[in-house]
Amino acid sequence: MALSSCYGRAPCALTPFHDEETNMTLNKALIALALGFALVACSNQKQAEEAAADASAAATEAQAAADTAAATGDQAAGDAAQQAADAAAQAADAAATSADAAATAPTAAAADVAADTAGEAADTAKQAADTAEEATEEKK
Repeated sequence: MALSSCYGRAPCALTPFHDEETNMTLNKALIALALGFALVACSNQKQAEEAAADASAAATEAQAAADTAAATGDQAAGDAAQQAADAAAQAADAAATSADAAATAPTAAAADVAADTAGEAADTAKQAADTAEEATEEKK
C-alpha cells in the first residue's frame, strides 16, 4: 500500500495528524500560554512596584522619626535614629532598583526574583523605620 493510499479514506496510521481544527486549537493554546506569561510578568512588576512604594514610605517615616529624635536633644538617640533612617533610605533605593529590574526582566523567573528582592528590601526598610521610631520612643 502506497503512502498516499490512506489519504481521503478512513483514518489510518499514515493519516496526517494536523488539520484546520487542530491547528486552530494549537494556536489558541499558544495564545493562552503567552497571555499567562504576560499576566505573571505584570503581577511580578506590580508586586515589585508596591514593595518599592512601601519601602519609600518606610524611609520617609524613618527620617521623620530621626528628625524627632534629633529635636529632643539626645545626641545618641538622634544618631541611632538617623542611622536607621539612612538604612531605610538605602533599602528603599534597593527596592526601586529591583522594581525596575522586574519591569525589564527578560524572563518571568527573573521578574519573580526581582520582585522578591524588592519585597525583601521593603521589609528591611520597614525594620529600619521601626528601629528609628524605637530610638525616638526611648527618649520620650
